[in-house]
Amino acid sequence: MKFTTSEGVLESTPQRLIVAGWTGRNKAAVDHHIAELEAIGVPAPSTVPLYYQCAPELLTQAPQIQVVGKETSGEAEPFLIGINGRIWLGLASDHTDRALETYSVAHSKQIAAKPVAGELWPFESVLGHPDEIVLQSWILDGGAWTLYQDGTLAAIRPLRDLMDGANFQDGTAMLCGTLPAIGGVRPAADFKMRMYDPKTSREITWAYSTLALDAVA
Repeated sequence: MKFTTSEGVLESTPQRLIVAGWTGRNKAAVDHHIAELEAIGVPAPSTVPLYYQCAPELLTQAPQIQVVGKETSGEAEPFLIGINGRIWLGLASDHTDRALETYSVAHSKQIAAKPVAGELWPFESVLGHPDEIVLQSWILDGGAWTLYQDGTLAAIRPLRDLMDGANFQDGTAMLCGTLPAIGGVRPAADFKMRMYDPKTSREITWAYSTLALDAVA
């Protein structure tokens, strides 16, 4: 993958991909997310947070991904990646098969590609104000873009804590958890997301669509 940064273009082929789940900092918010997923049949986690192991080949910067069936949707998440001894912050979507999630969250994480925005910020550039960074997403619903997630990284466990829990190293990429879905988790074929730093007025945006393949029996 190639990323634009304030220091030029970076290339990386991650060797390890972690998808952190149930990473809400506030217990009530975590319970809310667990409840909204239980409402669509997803079993509660054994502990929180969890660090799901996934194939790094799932990471993609393609404008369209292919999925089996129409019961999938994305989740905007902060994205961390270790490249040449430095840590970089970006934006990714934990695209998930919602039907498979009712059988196994771990399997649902592995089955779908994980879209990643094409820009990164040096992690050290946000160390003084990570909780102020805004995370948002929208889904195309009935022909109109509908706000799907909206909050700040203050709702997610400190990224340093998540890195420690995942044994984050150079060559590791990690999706760091998400925010509750406004109106509940639901399938959507078109997804866009944004991460905004109010201290510097910089932002990262990304959008992608899904092509649903027939589930052949």
